[in-house]
Amino acid sequence: MNVWFKSQVTRLKCGGFIFALSMNHTMCDGTGVVQLMNAIAEIARGATEPTIKPIWCRELLNARNPPHISCNHHEYNELSQEKGTIISCNDDNIVQQSFFFGPMEIAAIRNLVPQNLKKGTKFEILIACLWCCLTKALQIQSHEEVYMMCVVNARSMLNNPPLPIGYYGNVFAFPAAITTAHKLNKNPFGYVVELIKKAKSEVTNEYMHSVADLMVTKGRPKYKTVRSFIVSDLTNIGFRDVDFGWGKPVYGGLAEGGSEDFYGVIYFISYKNANGEEGTIVPICLPTKAMIRFVKELDDMIGNQNKPSPKFIKSLL
Repeated sequence: MNVWFKSQVTRLKCGGFIFALSMNHTMCDGTGVVQLMNAIAEIARGATEPTIKPIWCRELLNARNPPHISCNHHEYNELSQEKGTIISCNDDNIVQQSFFFGPMEIAAIRNLVPQNLKKGTKFEILIACLWCCLTKALQIQSHEEVYMMCVVNARSMLNNPPLPIGYYGNVFAFPAAITTAHKLNKNPFGYVVELIKKAKSEVTNEYMHSVADLMVTKGRPKYKTVRSFIVSDLTNIGFRDVDFGWGKPVYGGLAEGGSEDFYGVIYFISYKNANGEEGTIVPICLPTKAMIRFVKELDDMIGNQNKPSPKFIKSLL
């Protein structure tokens, strides 16, 4: 049986400390993790109870009776026997490097966007950029379909019934943008941005209930991993605002990219670099040769030498 929560505090010689935690994702999502951390921080600062009380109420997201799958859920396509590129934790040649995207890099990517899509979010254009570069780096065959799944926080969309403040369970979906490697590489950049925007817009109150119904009807199918990536934007989730009494953290976010069994999970993390420049850091996991190609594709796309930082070091503590 997996432990649902573990934490560790490491004191540093400089006087600072690292607060690390590991959680079972079936218990909560990123918003729930931040809620827990803020509760611990409030008590560490002297409070007797947290401002926001934890709410269970998992029955609010139960499947309907009878279940009714009313939306398309390409993220759960059953293709377990399909051959193709999958970034698995079993690959012993996987390397991880992190890439910083500040105002200059984002502006360079936005210059590729047509006028009618200039108002696209930073999240959308950065996903589109990474999707193009990753597809080329992995040398996916032109006729094969590629998937980019975007994690969408659906708390504000659920209205029947609405979720109470303090609900810390999983309330997200990851709709899939789908195209072929050929179309992704040959079409203008705006085509890729539009695919991302369309996928995100699919998440509604009905979509979330349809997901719950699918889980019951299909027996909790696994999300698609062949020729697929999942991107989660953690830049505004609140990790950098947690204060245990020593002020806000220098860094708040994931220790490494990927997930336990799928390195195709990508996180966007708010970060201030050594020059004091605010931006987004993105840990990427790829096979060694694919990483070299990815760096080249990224440099070609944004027109500057976006050098990766050193590989993340896995803690053995």
